[in-house]
Amino acid sequence: MINNSYLLGLYGGTSTFSGGLGGTTAAVKKQPTAPWSTSVKPQSQSDLLRAALSGRPIINEDNATLDVKGASSGDYRKIFSMYQGLSMLEAIADRAGQKNLTSLERSQLSKRMDAGLAEVSAYLGAAKFDGVRVVQGQSETKAQTGAAVARDSAKYVTGAVHSGDLASAVTAFQGDVKFTLTVKKAGGDQTISIDLADMGSTPRTMQSVVDHINGKLEAAGVQTRMGREKLPSEPRVIKTGDKTITLPAGPDQWALAVQGVSFEKVSFTPVASSDAVYVVQGAGKKGGHEVLKFQEGTTNTSGQAFWVDGQVGQSGLPEGVETVRASATGPDGSMWIVADVSAGTSTQPIKGQGDVVLMKLDSTGKVVLSRAMGAASTASGYAISVDADGRVAVAGSVVGALIPGASGADANVADSFVTVFDAKGVEQWTQRRGAKAADEATAVSFGADGRVYVAGRSQSSMPGALASGGWDGYVQAFSENQIHSLAPITATASGVNQFGTAGDDSVQAMTTDGDKLYTAGVENGRMVVRRFQIDATGSPTLMSTRDLGYASGEIAGLSVKNGQVILAGSTRNGALDIGQVNTAHSGGTDAFVAVISDDLSASGNDRLTYYGGAGDDSAADVKIVDGKVWLTGISDRTIGAKPEDPTSGYLARLDPMTGAVEWSQTWTGADRQAAPMTIAVASGGASVLDKLGLPQGEIPQTDSKNLVDATSLRTGDRFYVTSGTTGRSVAVTIDAKETLQTLARKIETASGRTLKVTIKTDKDHVTGLDSDTKITAGGVQRLSITFADGREGAVLRAGEAGRDALAGLGLTPGYIGPSSGDLKTYGLDLPKTLSLKDAEAAKAAASTIQLAVKALRDAYKALDPDNSKPKVTGAVPPYLKTQLANYQAALARLTG
Repeated sequence: MINNSYLLGLYGGTSTFSGGLGGTTAAVKKQPTAPWSTSVKPQSQSDLLRAALSGRPIINEDNATLDVKGASSGDYRKIFSMYQGLSMLEAIADRAGQKNLTSLERSQLSKRMDAGLAEVSAYLGAAKFDGVRVVQGQSETKAQTGAAVARDSAKYVTGAVHSGDLASAVTAFQGDVKFTLTVKKAGGDQTISIDLADMGSTPRTMQSVVDHINGKLEAAGVQTRMGREKLPSEPRVIKTGDKTITLPAGPDQWALAVQGVSFEKVSFTPVASSDAVYVVQGAGKKGGHEVLKFQEGTTNTSGQAFWVDGQVGQSGLPEGVETVRASATGPDGSMWIVADVSAGTSTQPIKGQGDVVLMKLDSTGKVVLSRAMGAASTASGYAISVDADGRVAVAGSVVGALIPGASGADANVADSFVTVFDAKGVEQWTQRRGAKAADEATAVSFGADGRVYVAGRSQSSMPGALASGGWDGYVQAFSENQIHSLAPITATASGVNQFGTAGDDSVQAMTTDGDKLYTAGVENGRMVVRRFQIDATGSPTLMSTRDLGYASGEIAGLSVKNGQVILAGSTRNGALDIGQVNTAHSGGTDAFVAVISDDLSASGNDRLTYYGGAGDDSAADVKIVDGKVWLTGISDRTIGAKPEDPTSGYLARLDPMTGAVEWSQTWTGADRQAAPMTIAVASGGASVLDKLGLPQGEIPQTDSKNLVDATSLRTGDRFYVTSGTTGRSVAVTIDAKETLQTLARKIETASGRTLKVTIKTDKDHVTGLDSDTKITAGGVQRLSITFADGREGAVLRAGEAGRDALAGLGLTPGYIGPSSGDLKTYGLDLPKTLSLKDAEAAKAAASTIQLAVKALRDAYKALDPDNSKPKVTGAVPPYLKTQLANYQAALARLTG
């Protein structure tokens, strides 16, 4: 008998009658069987991993099996082939999440993951779907860039200078507090002397001191004023064993605020000053990094945890910093550091898994400028040099593209790079020099001849040189050229010398002295110093060498002055071949300071000083100032200690000729972990201004608005915009003078006006930490992108490998348009890279891929033909009920 349930079901009716003529009819198959169906035997993880590592493409439409043909067969084939590719990537992530993986295997898995994600991105960029839209990123109605540009601001807020009641006297204001405040304006400069002794018996509270300074400013006829600002303390979360405890927020903290105006530039100068020493260290088990400031002869009265006598400041570096290998001070007293980062800040996302960021800090330790190199994959920073004119050179290694579209001889092998910035942090030029095998630049220096000299190591011949075997050392000169004053500065390699033994050799330190160049490193296990003559073209020629004996350690620094070479490092060798020993080796690994003749010959004036205890002492970094040696590192650690065991940092000043320790201090950090990394010495950098949280020198009010300066973007990076109306894809390329404003117009034009791009202002952004208090600074601006009214929006697609601008902008590839439309959009939310650096990261990567697979399954469901049929609802009409009853009665009579 006929089953009328279907007809009734069209109107929401029901029927209890079942059966039919000739028995049951099988349902017609409307969709191809999905590879994730329970009826399909899945591939084993080992087979997927083997296929993923074979080097063949992970997405192959020819391998997709369809057991139903139809109008959407092309879409099904694409979805199934992408599912196969994502399954391979998940197998890679699962393997990376296993224990006891070698660093080599993890590196290989990471490279294959990056290649696979790049393949997915390229495939989606070219794939044309009919029934759905699938994008790599997300499907959104609105997006905004993570990258942001700082607004001009005449306001400067210090760190906390007072805690507690506003009516009480401020400890930092006590004693002899004198400085000058200079205001530069069009009508001339005004210098105002500030001496808190002029307040007489008035208690030095926050408000009274602010009023006193403002009275002086008003009398001088300037518009700049001082103020006070509350810094909200936040609850602290600590972990004790398996328990997490939230501690209440501390007392109110107060800062000074310089409230300037755009037409006045403000600078601070102390009446008296002394040398400042900055130590960058890793502290605590969470991997945080901070800058400690020391001034010899001071007593700690801060009450801060882990502070010691001689310490006058502490500030935090942005999150995402993995390590800092080099720092230096500029002629204006500022400090420059070169940091490796694994994640960008909230305003400066990076493009790959890692990048090198150059940061400028004022005398209070506040980051006032940040420049990302813009590596497409990974980069490491090893060296920094600051010239007398304020120019900064950074050297290191890069894997993948640095200059857009140029990935070196092998995109998976490290090459050396050097970048030079002017005093304002604007990039002047970048050079990448690479051998066929891996190489890296480990030292950099400005020469007296105006050239930039780079030293490093290489596993094969550098261009223009010959290899000796294993890792070799090398020295390379670069000459600058500028056709006219408005033309860009370019650089060319002008000389190279490669040297070493048949074993592994390195250059760990380099310096120049007139037309001489010196290197120091470990060559085939021995400490070797080399002296080169620099000719008129910048080419270095070896003149002499000095073998100091078995290294059993490393060299941290090198300096030449007054006919002497001073070098320092760490070693387990208690008998280095350096003449007279001032202080003997104490056991384990000790720091050492050596003095030898500048012609490298043995001399009666040679001196050797060991510094350390019976345990292991490191020499993380060294600076030689006025003939004295400043050392920092880890102090007297128990031999054989585990990484999680307590560590203490040290800072010491030695006389290299006598071995006398003129000043020293040790300290620990959060979780009893302190690991100094670099040291920088600023002449006259410490003063009473440190207590007030005020910086020496001019307060910057503006920074470059060019995106290639403010973000990790580089000239030539690009992405694509595909209009939802026309389907036309247009490239958006970053120019050297690109700003948020010009980029906004480019995106709108490329989308065919289907997107609307505006500039959004955030009032504050976090720049660092002062103890447990977040420090924020003036506003930043970002791009906000949405679909134009009545339009279908557009798809943003990543640029080619090595020149993708979306990552540098902090945007994900995806669709921006109305949430409802004829074509449903499914975003895989797959980033450009997925970290596999450890088991936890691999697990997170696998979860991300699983969510992308779910999005593919949702797209498959959306292609079901039944989903496109309109649903008929409402009561069954009476006439249809009558007709159905008549049909049933007639059939009953016919069948008896």
